[in-house]
Amino acid sequence: MQNLIQAQRTFFNTNATKDIKFRKQQLQKLFDVLKENEQLMFDAIYTDFKKSSFDTFTTELALVYSDIKEAIKKVDDWSRIKNKRTNMLNFPAKSYVIPEPLGVSLVIGAWNYPYQLSFAPAVSAIVAGCTVVLKPSEIPENTSKVMAKIINDNFAPEFFKVVEGGVEATTELLKQQFDKIFFTGSTTVGRIVYQAAAKHLTPVTLELGGKSPAFITANANLKIAAKRLVWSKFLNAGQTCIAPDYLIVHKSIKDEFLNLLKTEIENSHFDPDNKNYVQIVNRKNTERLVKLIDSKKVVFGGDYNLEERIISPTILDNITFEDKIMEEEIFGPILPIIYYDDLDAIVAKVKQLPKPLSCYVFTKSKSAKNKILNEISFGGGCINEAVMHLSNPNFGFGGVGDSGMGSYHGEEGFKAFSHYKSILDKPTWIEPNLKYYPQTSLKLKLIKLFFGLK
Repeated sequence: MQNLIQAQRTFFNTNATKDIKFRKQQLQKLFDVLKENEQLMFDAIYTDFKKSSFDTFTTELALVYSDIKEAIKKVDDWSRIKNKRTNMLNFPAKSYVIPEPLGVSLVIGAWNYPYQLSFAPAVSAIVAGCTVVLKPSEIPENTSKVMAKIINDNFAPEFFKVVEGGVEATTELLKQQFDKIFFTGSTTVGRIVYQAAAKHLTPVTLELGGKSPAFITANANLKIAAKRLVWSKFLNAGQTCIAPDYLIVHKSIKDEFLNLLKTEIENSHFDPDNKNYVQIVNRKNTERLVKLIDSKKVVFGGDYNLEERIISPTILDNITFEDKIMEEEIFGPILPIIYYDDLDAIVAKVKQLPKPLSCYVFTKSKSAKNKILNEISFGGGCINEAVMHLSNPNFGFGGVGDSGMGSYHGEEGFKAFSHYKSILDKPTWIEPNLKYYPQTSLKLKLIKLFFGLK
């Protein structure tokens, strides 16, 4: 580990990665080798948890390709020196900001979208001019092996290297001194990463999770809400950090909306054999999810097969915030429903909980929309949609509080791996005596004037 990181630091100090042409070449190379090895990636992820080529392309590779193309197109603009206004106290002078890469970066990926959540932050690091050590999740072992092969066979290790392994490998990596650490995963592990980074004062971006609510008001378009929520919840068998974790539904539409949800699930025919549903990633997570299913509150689904690691889309009705299912992020195909009749009261309750990564609001009411958006703190979200905000390259993506810190994608990703140096560039042909001794009442009066004070 030490030798690898030292090699990357030595290479970074040659200034090769600061060349915009070099960054573009490496990004194009990454695009090309991923395209060339698509089938390998499709096969690996299907072996790990039966994710189809369609879902792998649309929810993982397409987003990575989009990020790469955006980065190549806009890196010149993102990396240019940016002029700033000079205040009167420093006149005459020029003021500008120079973006510079932070240096040697560590990217720790997650298992639920192993390609997208590993390669997307790596793209941000490369476009910013950093070197990259990528540690993919070991849980889907075949995707980890494929990523290691693709990258390590095509890139110099002093620039871009995949390191495989489990907790021991990650722990050893975190002992090293990086210039930037980017982590995607659970809040619990995020705290461990943050503590390790603090020993070296290393800046960190944490993409975590949380219990993301979806509000459905009485006047929402219920048919569309059910369709979009069922798709977004059961996509990847619920193993999505921004999936709607639970629904908050107005009591007046209880029966109608529940029936619409059931119908939509039935019409979707979720089944790995139909290539529109996946396994739970491993036995441990399957058993954890099964324990969260309260059989007395199941109104749809509830079937599971531990050996096959399959849990059918499941709805739990009449849930309260005290139920076990509400104690942690579900991260699986179980959908609890909480009913409300007082929006003020339910919003106040949600505000008491840890800040979620996402929030979704299905309504035609402007006042309800504004109340939820203005009062509840969350990473990002949608109105009358779910999950799809991630697909907009013009958004930064990230959490707040327990759901994370920092953001990435597009220019926000460039910023995450960059430092912005502020420069005051002053000529020598004139030198006002204002700041020098002797100190006088007139000088003080003028200084106050330049600061806009009386």
